[in-house]
Amino acid sequence: MSWATPAAVAGHQSDFSSRRYPRFQRESPQEEVSEIDSNNLPADARKMLIGPVSEPAIHVMSWNIRRRMPHLLSRPADRWNRRAPRLRMLLQEEKPTLLGAQEVLPDQLRYIRESLGENYRSVGKGRDRNGGDEACPIFYDTRRLELLDWAQQALSKQPDTPGSVSWGSVFPRILVWASFRERATSSRFLMLNTHLDHLSRRSRAHSALAIHQIISTHGVPSVLSGDFNDSLHSASLRGLYSTGLLADTWQVAQSHASEEWGTFPNYRAPRRGGRRIDGILASPAFKVQSTAINSRQYHGGWASDHLPVHALILPPENGART
Repeated sequence: MSWATPAAVAGHQSDFSSRRYPRFQRESPQEEVSEIDSNNLPADARKMLIGPVSEPAIHVMSWNIRRRMPHLLSRPADRWNRRAPRLRMLLQEEKPTLLGAQEVLPDQLRYIRESLGENYRSVGKGRDRNGGDEACPIFYDTRRLELLDWAQQALSKQPDTPGSVSWGSVFPRILVWASFRERATSSRFLMLNTHLDHLSRRSRAHSALAIHQIISTHGVPSVLSGDFNDSLHSASLRGLYSTGLLADTWQVAQSHASEEWGTFPNYRAPRRGGRRIDGILASPAFKVQSTAINSRQYHGGWASDHLPVHALILPPENGART
């Protein structure tokens, strides 16, 4: 069940036209963004954790980029006009094959797509009833991946009703999924992206079960990125792992390219062994070569209150094919 499947997939880009937003979620005025000169960055800020990869390897990234807040309500570290250039630098260095992003407003979506470059497209729209407000878009490199289909649904008792809320969620919660063909191997797989509720444990538990059902229904190898707002192996997220459908890529990776940082340092120094509330889960059919949690700063600042998570995976040798 879904409510945002496009009539035609070829050449599709998400439409974020100007819309009216509910009072409690109204967008703030856009701020002028000053770009950072990459030539002036210290050497350790220019080191990639995974970076661009060659076929058939797939670099998956999950990142809550932190929505743009009104300038007068945000502390200096949180201001989008300071964070945006740092985000651009990180994306241009890492160049993921797939990026699942969370808390993305319309102007931020355009900025991310411009930062990734002309070969990238995205699917997904805002979470409210008109397709506005925060989105959980999936960005993909068209040179590597062919988009076959996509859809978006509410994580609620009314999955086909945009903006619907259930199970004690404070805001509408959504899931975006996209079916891809990896061009080098013709393997088909599913990429999903979500942002679960930050207060309601019941909502997270029901959402986890709903996501599990969607993946089971498709019956192809799947990758799930998201801000789960709970430790990845908490009781509320147990439904994601039932029947062995998904595995935590950090736990099954052959190697780690970083420390196991907590993923929500909130503009403070990250903590080793802290809670990983952001992550990438994958079907056991994928071979996970490496994972990382990106703690890089640019010009002494963070691009978001969350740290990006990376996984380097190989598509299944005997995966579904077109």
